[in-house]
Amino acid sequence: MAIWTHPRTAEQINQNLSGTMCEHIGLLISEVGEDYISATIPVDTRTAQHMGIVHGGASVVLAETVGSIAAGMCCPPGYYTVGLEINANHVRAGRPPLLIGTARPLHIGGSTMVWDIRIHDIDDKLVCVSRLTTAVLKQREDKPKHRPLPGMRPEDQA
Repeated sequence: MAIWTHPRTAEQINQNLSGTMCEHIGLLISEVGEDYISATIPVDTRTAQHMGIVHGGASVVLAETVGSIAAGMCCPPGYYTVGLEINANHVRAGRPPLLIGTARPLHIGGSTMVWDIRIHDIDDKLVCVSRLTTAVLKQREDKPKHRPLPGMRPEDQA
């Protein structure tokens, strides 16, 4: 049985990532399962550090993206999540061509959620282990869902 209160397909999520950092670095949601979300990032000039392996920050972007999307898809109606803490243990060099990150819940609560994100290479070797904690907050009617971003036109922020 699926855990999602706001289910979305990988295609729908990828459309929402258009125009964001995720699009810039080539991050794509690849699968939405019953209790997990997976995404890929290429290890190329956009995500690598000077030695040709994935930059640790790119791994954290992958982890936070899949964990945050998963948390948002588990919120009760009228609520949203924000990140409280993320950590990452880099256990092996992430090498080209790409990495796969998968988020699974450790805790889905009314005020917090905790997500375990495992990042593997194409040979299924573990590259990074990350944990994301999010707060679950009630959407206020007097506040817009999204604040305008500096330098962006309102019509580009829908």
